[in-house]
Amino acid sequence: MSEAFEAATYGALPVGFGERAAVLVVDFQKGFTDPRCVMGRSPRIHAARDRTAELLAHARRCKVPVASCYTAYHSGRDVPHWKVGAVWQGFREGSLEAEMDDAIADPAYDYIFQKSAPSIFFQTPLVGFLTKHRVDTVLITGCVTSGCVRASVIDAFSSGYRTIVVEDCCGDPGPEEHEANLKDVGRRYADIHTMESVLPYLEAQRGINA
Repeated sequence: MSEAFEAATYGALPVGFGERAAVLVVDFQKGFTDPRCVMGRSPRIHAARDRTAELLAHARRCKVPVASCYTAYHSGRDVPHWKVGAVWQGFREGSLEAEMDDAIADPAYDYIFQKSAPSIFFQTPLVGFLTKHRVDTVLITGCVTSGCVRASVIDAFSSGYRTIVVEDCCGDPGPEEHEANLKDVGRRYADIHTMESVLPYLEAQRGINA
């Protein structure tokens, strides 16, 4: 963090972990993880997907709620004004791009739903799910860090949740964009942790969610 931001007290206060957690998974769908798709060829996103699969396996063992979303549209009429050509052309309901990544999704456990905007929160049923489980802390994973992950972080913060970004479980095609966005949300809205550093917190949730 630059001296100017430090002097203005950005990042001075930690968010901290709350009492009940949920893991949120943003857009780990085949459109971003399958090399057959135009946007699915980023090794950085693939690596983040693999680490997220490990995190989710641990979260499920600890009975921590998991909510995953995917982006898809019924037709061109309901696609927002994206400037991303591949989203316009391929992210349709029932398409390969809209399928959840097999390493991520567990339909028998996870709450999986479709979204149409960048944030996992925007006009989705997520808040109702979190309220049902009395969640006050969200651990955010997914892609793309500089896009839908960032939007989800801001909405989590705006909705009053303690917001934790699991940095190595988030992916972006560009390393500079990934780092810059984590740095920025980390001094404003969220705590930034690695997968390994959040595992003890999830383990402590085991007794709460039993």
